[in-house]
Amino acid sequence: MKLKVTVNGTAYEIDVEVEEEERSPLGAIVFGGPGAAPTAPTTASVQAASASAVVAPLAGSVFKILVEEGEEITAGQVLVVLEAMKMETEITAPYAGKVAKILVGVGDPVQGGQGLVELA
Repeated sequence: MKLKVTVNGTAYEIDVEVEEEERSPLGAIVFGGPGAAPTAPTTASVQAASASAVVAPLAGSVFKILVEEGEEITAGQVLVVLEAMKMETEITAPYAGKVAKILVGVGDPVQGGQGLVELA
């Protein structure tokens, strides 16, 4: 193969020999089969939250808890701040009420759907 290369304004013609790579064919791909043992279903690692619990929308860690048990809260008030991938996410109260129980502590890792605060 001939290539034309220009270096500092001077054109050069170069002969290049290209060797073809040998490609090995893919082996057979087998799914299941007679020797495959069925796998048992896995269980979720997130505990069930009550209907009145405010849950984490994503996985992360608890950065701040801004309320205390027994405190009266308003709708939209920030209850907990989560940190995930160096970003903070404010978790707000869906309605006005009272904080019945705080289910997590500062620094705790949480999964999406995990209960953070129970409201009364």
